[in-house]
Amino acid sequence: MKQLIVDGISKEFKGKIALHKCSFTATPGSCVVLCGGNGAGKSTMINIIAGISLLKQGSVTFGETNLALKPKEYLGQIGYMPDDYHAQGTLSVREFLMFYASIRRISKERVAEVMNIIGLTEQSSTLVKSLSKGMKQRLLFGQSILSDPPLLIMDEPTNGLDPYWVDRFIEILKNLRQNGTIILFSTHMMDVAAEIGTDIIFMKQGKIIEVLNSSHSMQDNITRLMQLHRC
Repeated sequence: MKQLIVDGISKEFKGKIALHKCSFTATPGSCVVLCGGNGAGKSTMINIIAGISLLKQGSVTFGETNLALKPKEYLGQIGYMPDDYHAQGTLSVREFLMFYASIRRISKERVAEVMNIIGLTEQSSTLVKSLSKGMKQRLLFGQSILSDPPLLIMDEPTNGLDPYWVDRFIEILKNLRQNGTIILFSTHMMDVAAEIGTDIIFMKQGKIIEVLNSSHSMQDNITRLMQLHRC
């Protein structure tokens, strides 16, 4: 079974440290959640592991595939959800998903299945620019799971979701975990992190400060995260 191994990755922007020697390992069926305040390094970490930001120090490996050495092979195995929508708004929901499906040779049936999962079947002909923030988030999530990737990477995926869809999102991720998917995402929602995360990485100023895990109760992890936020 393939593991995600992040080993000593570091990043600087204009001489300022954004990440400093960050390492962790994720196994199949695990969910690693990055938490921390603004500027903690969560999005930088996500962008590097997703191949969006150039990796210069350290290594990222999924199974036998090293991101720096075989980027095309690595990226072909992941699903990625950005933190905001940046795409053609004049496409319909179905056209948007079909575009990504065509790139990865995914069937129309799978597109229909994903639209049902994200609750946008009735909006299949609606233009993306007409969707609410929450619907756009669900559409981005749908795009990221189209290929049923073994490694799913997301940046602040719950932004804009109402309470019902936050709960549905957690339920969907739990199902993916049961099927062996490795999940990595960042969030500022401590309750979401504590409910779904098998490993919760708390970051501050580009460093991993503490790692919590599901051996502790959900409430204990929330309490500890609140303490770390106040420090």
